[in-house]
Amino acid sequence: MTTPTGLMATPTASLRTTRADAPRYVPIAEHGLIGDMRTAALVGTNGTIDWYCCTRFDAPSVFAAILDADRGGAFELAPDVPTRTKQFYFPDTNILITRFFADHGVGEVQDFMPIVDDSREADRHRLIRRVLCVRGSLPFSVRVAPRFDYGRQQHTVRPHHRGLTVFDSPELSLALTSSVPVEIDGPDARSSFTLAEGETAVFALDRIGDGVEPRFCAVQEAEQLFGATVRYWRGWLAHSRYRGRWREMVHRSALTLKLLTYAPTGAIVAAPTTSLPEQIGGERNWDYRYAWVRDAAFCIYALLRLGFTDEAESFVRFLSSKICLKDCAHGPLQIMYGIDGRSELPEEELRHLEGHLGSAPVRIGNNAVNQLQLDIYGALIDSLYLYDKWGQPLSSDHWDTVCNLVNWVCDNWDQPDEGIWETRGKIQNFLYSQLMCWVAIERAMRIARHRGLPADMIRWGRERDAIYRRIMQRGWSTERRAFVQHEGDDVLDAAVLMMPLAKFISPTDPKWLSTLDVLGEELVSDSLVYRYDPKASPDGLRGEEGTFSICSFWYVEALSRAGRVDEARLAFEKMLTYANHVGLFAEEIGRTGEQIGNFPQAFTHLALISAAFNLDRALG
Repeated sequence: MTTPTGLMATPTASLRTTRADAPRYVPIAEHGLIGDMRTAALVGTNGTIDWYCCTRFDAPSVFAAILDADRGGAFELAPDVPTRTKQFYFPDTNILITRFFADHGVGEVQDFMPIVDDSREADRHRLIRRVLCVRGSLPFSVRVAPRFDYGRQQHTVRPHHRGLTVFDSPELSLALTSSVPVEIDGPDARSSFTLAEGETAVFALDRIGDGVEPRFCAVQEAEQLFGATVRYWRGWLAHSRYRGRWREMVHRSALTLKLLTYAPTGAIVAAPTTSLPEQIGGERNWDYRYAWVRDAAFCIYALLRLGFTDEAESFVRFLSSKICLKDCAHGPLQIMYGIDGRSELPEEELRHLEGHLGSAPVRIGNNAVNQLQLDIYGALIDSLYLYDKWGQPLSSDHWDTVCNLVNWVCDNWDQPDEGIWETRGKIQNFLYSQLMCWVAIERAMRIARHRGLPADMIRWGRERDAIYRRIMQRGWSTERRAFVQHEGDDVLDAAVLMMPLAKFISPTDPKWLSTLDVLGEELVSDSLVYRYDPKASPDGLRGEEGTFSICSFWYVEALSRAGRVDEARLAFEKMLTYANHVGLFAEEIGRTGEQIGNFPQAFTHLALISAAFNLDRALG
């Protein structure tokens, strides 16, 4: 199978031309995402599924060619002739279409995971690939090459009745159904076929076992499931209340967030991938397939603003159930949890995988789960405040939980910690951590006053004011004329962009405007914002990183709140040009505009929604 090279991008499509010397890896941004709110898959613009975990986001991979082109496994499907390709989403859905343009025909592959209400069918985790020839004729080739458990488990392949092919590994079995003949080739399955104009072929991959029997997926059934899935996504998106200037990008972000939601618990994963590098060839490769408490306030804000109250309620319920009011090692909250709520996420390096473009190590699990990060308390209580304000009033049990959390914050806010960026170097008294402790107390006081709820307002107010004075005295650098990353140094940090967004300081305060100017001079490049300078503030890791897209959207919002609306709009429009061909953002942007880091990242899309709302309001 050939793979495409050469990119000619438009806002809604990617155009690539296949060549025999095509690279082994499709760039991170050259992918679309499909899923069923239990797991997800990345589909490259060459028609290959090179990332898929079954049966949930954090399950071992079945296809992981994005992390190792030789040993990771893939589901390849493309014409057998040189083609140009374009990829886009079926309007207002998460159904991905990859179109192939050849000299003698035009074909397309429609990739999706059906959304079903029946729990038994949900356990099937069906992935459907519909192949259509829309003009002329095209020869296609298919190679289904699963590599179970990140390529660590051997498997067998056997034919089944009615033309099904079953892949069996010790812990997972998958059934491949096809409307065209399939041959077993060692550990893989292959097929070659030609479609004339108007003809269709279907491939479906099902998880089987534990009561889920193999079931053939005929062309007609695939068409019915396609229609039902279209109706589901369009029906869900119809609840959006956003009517602003950037409707297409905001709605794509909303659809992406829904894809990153684990339906059984309401948890939202930070990203559906692991170990996509923050620097090609570097070691900053982490597993993001978990739910971060830090995302809570941004999630709740975005979901409620858009009108998705059910999703907000599910996420609040998930987070609330994780609070430990006993004597836990790092306080009542961890910084992250498994999507099923588990607290143990042991980190492991997979040394047999070379990493994306040779960027080792590949890691699963995340040891940052054991860090102390005080900012998460502000994120959680701010999310509860927003939910109480725009969703449903907090229950008495929720309020008891809030009071316990705030009392803990009052006792511990001045501790040094690892900070929002989860550094693996020296612990510090980070400004952002203290800022969010202030948010935790201040938002709880707002709830108490608004609802007339019992609270130790005298103590809370005393500690809130102490944090404010500490930040103003020790977080401000007279030499830099800016708020800085942590006490005892003059290092800049884009996290301070949250100060006006969290309503800690007026967006037009002279100290803040000076900070905004200094950040713009030293951490901003063409609207793109670096988190900090690792050389000036060592974080315990080697190498460089790109600009952080969430910080870039924070910068847009800070500019708009400061009254610099024209600058904010230009910065926002520039940021949108860094989205990939289907409107998705990775964690970071590299020096030449390439997307790097785990993809797509929920945090980035949450910040995009928030920036769009506030910029719309500022523009009037």
